[in-house]
This record gives sequence, structure tokens and C-alpha cells, in this order.
Amino acid sequence: MAKAESKSKKPAAGPSSKGMAAKGPTPRLLERFEKEILPALQGQLGRVNRLSLPRIEKIVVSMGVSSAVTDKKHIEESTSALSEITGQKAMVCRARKSVAAFRLREGQAIGAKVTLRGARMYEFLDRLISIALPRVRDFRGVKKNAFDGNGNFSLGLVEQLVFPELNPDKYQRVQGMNIAICTKGATDDEARTMLDMFGIPFQRETAA
Repeated sequence: MAKAESKSKKPAAGPSSKGMAAKGPTPRLLERFEKEILPALQGQLGRVNRLSLPRIEKIVVSMGVSSAVTDKKHIEESTSALSEITGQKAMVCRARKSVAAFRLREGQAIGAKVTLRGARMYEFLDRLISIALPRVRDFRGVKKNAFDGNGNFSLGLVEQLVFPELNPDKYQRVQGMNIAICTKGATDDEARTMLDMFGIPFQRETAA
């Protein structure tokens, strides 16, 4: 009887429960996609069903760190830089097999990557278009044919310091990165049209 009396009832969940958690502000590009880009794609592609229209599924930001074979600190620097740039913890990529010519052993850390979805994906894309790409030296636009045949677009950056989130005093070693924008339900041409509407600065054809 004493044991039954000692049990206390759990308080009912109030408005601060998990289901009532406050949401952050909607990313600017996501709002633009829903209000402007989707209707424009509907008219241009002639599709009534909005779910059949192309959309960005995820963005993968990666760094290949070949110098990590001789200096493990370079992997730590790269994962830290990726985390600061994307706002998400980076994952270390390891070699799948040993290659004697490159002094590479199976399981050795040789790179880092981050996969972005949802709000963080749109926030990163906004900073890439508005801030990072204009800071690239002698920038003339990204290549229009950098698609893989399935609507996925890739671009490379030679230096990570084009992102102002990084402190140049902390990251003095030059490190490039690759950015893959993976789309859903799109051909290469449809994905190019959509990304152009987002503001990706594709190279323009110049008159001869």
C-alpha cells in the first residue's frame, strides 16, 4: 500500500510540449520558391500538378583533403570549417580501400561532407548566391553544362574563405570544396531553369 501511495502523477503536457515548439522564420529562398518560382515553373513547363514540378531535394557540401594523409590536423580544420559554413556538424569521409601509390590506407580520413535539407539547405543556398559567389576572384558565372544527366548540378570553389563566416586568421590553409545541388523530378534543362530562377549566376552566351 505504501508503494502505491508514493507514486506521483506526471503533470500534463503544457503549451511548451514538443508538438508546440516554436518554429524559426521561413528562409527567404523557400518563401520565394513557393510564392514565385513554383507558379512560374507551372506556366513555363505546362504542368498543373505542383508535386510534379522540379525542386531541390538536398545540397551536399564536401571537401577532399588529400594532405590529411600526412597531417591529420587538416581533417580537423576542414570539418570545423564545414560546420561553421553550413551550421551543421560535418561528417568525416574515410578511404574504402588502400592505395599504395598514394600511401593511403583503408579507413583513413581523407575528406569531410555535410548533407543539407529543409530550412538549412535554403539558407545555405541564399548565402552561396548572395555572398559567397560574388566574392570569388574574377568570377564570370558558373558553367551551364555542369549537370549529371539527372538534373543534379555541381560546382567547385577553390577557396573556402569566400564564406565570411570563416576567420582568415584561424583558417590560413587554402582548401577548396565541392557543392552538389541535388534536384527531384527534373531533367537537366528543367533543373537549369529552376536554379536560374533561384538566382544561380550561370554564364551567359556572348555574341560572336
